[in-house]
Amino acid sequence: MHGGDQIAEVLHQHGVQFLFTLCGGHISPILVGAKKCGIRVIDTRHEVTAVFAADAVARLTGVPGVAAVTAGPGVTNTLTAVKNAQLAQSPVILLGGATATALKGRGALQDIDQMALIKPHVKWAYSVKKVKDLAPALQKAFRVAQTGVPGPVFLECPVDLLYDESVVREWYGLKSPAGGSFSNHLIKMYLKHHVNRLFAGVDQHVPGGNPVLAVPRIAASQIARARHKICSAQRPLLLVGSQALLEVAHVSKLAEAVTALGLPVYLSGMARGLLGKNHPLHMRHKRRLALKEADLVILAGVPCDFRLDYGQHIRRSSYLISANRSRQDLRQNRRPNLALHGDAGHFLIDLATEMQDSNIWQDWLQALRARDDAREQEIEHQAKAETEMINPVFLCRELQKSLPETSVLVADGGDFVATASYIVRPPGPLTWLDPGVFGTLGVGAGFALGAKLVNPETDVWILYGDGSAGYSLSEFDTFVRHDLPVIAIVGNDAGWMQIAREQVEMLKDDVGTVLGRADYHQVVEGFGGKGFVLQAGKDIADTLQQAREAAAQGRPVLINAHLGKTDFRKGSISM
Repeated sequence: MHGGDQIAEVLHQHGVQFLFTLCGGHISPILVGAKKCGIRVIDTRHEVTAVFAADAVARLTGVPGVAAVTAGPGVTNTLTAVKNAQLAQSPVILLGGATATALKGRGALQDIDQMALIKPHVKWAYSVKKVKDLAPALQKAFRVAQTGVPGPVFLECPVDLLYDESVVREWYGLKSPAGGSFSNHLIKMYLKHHVNRLFAGVDQHVPGGNPVLAVPRIAASQIARARHKICSAQRPLLLVGSQALLEVAHVSKLAEAVTALGLPVYLSGMARGLLGKNHPLHMRHKRRLALKEADLVILAGVPCDFRLDYGQHIRRSSYLISANRSRQDLRQNRRPNLALHGDAGHFLIDLATEMQDSNIWQDWLQALRARDDAREQEIEHQAKAETEMINPVFLCRELQKSLPETSVLVADGGDFVATASYIVRPPGPLTWLDPGVFGTLGVGAGFALGAKLVNPETDVWILYGDGSAGYSLSEFDTFVRHDLPVIAIVGNDAGWMQIAREQVEMLKDDVGTVLGRADYHQVVEGFGGKGFVLQAGKDIADTLQQAREAAAQGRPVLINAHLGKTDFRKGSISM
């Protein structure tokens, strides 16, 4: 059993079903070992996609997603996705190749100080020094990635720890007869000692188990205190964020708990869709105004960052309850009246068992619902506005009408995707994937890749802006090769519209924001997928139906939707 086999064995023990990669000589034994263990190896066209895909798998299954990339540029290409996973609190394990241990710092191919680059962006980074330490280090990586506030970890695996001992001895010239100068003799002695040390104790390898990790829970006394405050409030409001869904196995219980609490609720990030499409407690619009009116606010896995104007959206006289696994996020920018350090999802589940009457806020609920309904009427009116090409609001409403109940939506873009987030309603829990607080463009193909592998019978839709589509169009080759028929819609407005919208008005210049109406559908055809161009509103329903039919036949699909311009999102930039 070589080092790659040992790594694969640990992955298998921890329930890893997919290993995402872009091949490289430094990591080949890991890929071969994974395949032998029955782990499906998914090779992408860019390393960043591999990590985005691992991130999506982690979010949707609760099992850390795993990517393996080669040394040097293979590792550096992942940094954006690793940082995105860190800020999104997603448990991802990145296995990085590295040059042979005896050649570090001597000018070997792709040899850089990877640890210095990646340490600031992960929970834990470790460079393995001996073959016998590969399995224990990877087992620790799984523990660290999932405990407390989840996040990415990095394990550096030098190439001479991954191959068979006989191969490594041959690389170091230890199979040739002794001879030559005295200095050559000393070098060979050193290398022999070095290799002996690399493989010392390898026969003592004992496979580890998959430990049950404790979830940080909130004390019953604090839950009782929260219940008392909530029951005495007149206008309470609940905000649920991605962190509340970290315990994937308990998502159904979480949805039941939120319903039982009876509080008006706003959902964000991975929590979108938690209550389905038309739940009476779920509010979608005018959140800022509701927060200004509320006398008690519960933040369940939601930090007070720019999305809440650093806490300024919540009025100072409101009683603030915050539940969060992160001590930093718990008190960031706005110190809560009741700080609950622990898992937000379990807090809501435990709180619901303590609540007696959830019908005491009907007037408050009706007022918020009336406001929400009024905004929906405004959006319906805006969808009818004539534009030069397709009205993006109308397109999103038509998509919503035709969206199957089992769909998963992947959001990757600026203006068009933000418009869709107001209109398109995820059909259920764990059916919405967006990058999170980092606002990263380019997640689309990787997230869709992970989502389709986890949900092979489900329609997976990528909502692309035409700017963000450029980051990962080449991954349609990956979809074709691995028989993953996703459906993408590109909102093609020929520009970086989210930036242009404010830049042109404020600075009177569109420099750097203009794109062409590129034939993205033809690019996909070149990779073996099916492309459609959509230029008129009357054709939307038919094109969406044809796209689903093509996907059902096994072809990944892209719809190139030519959009007109609206002022739907005027003044919406947050920083």
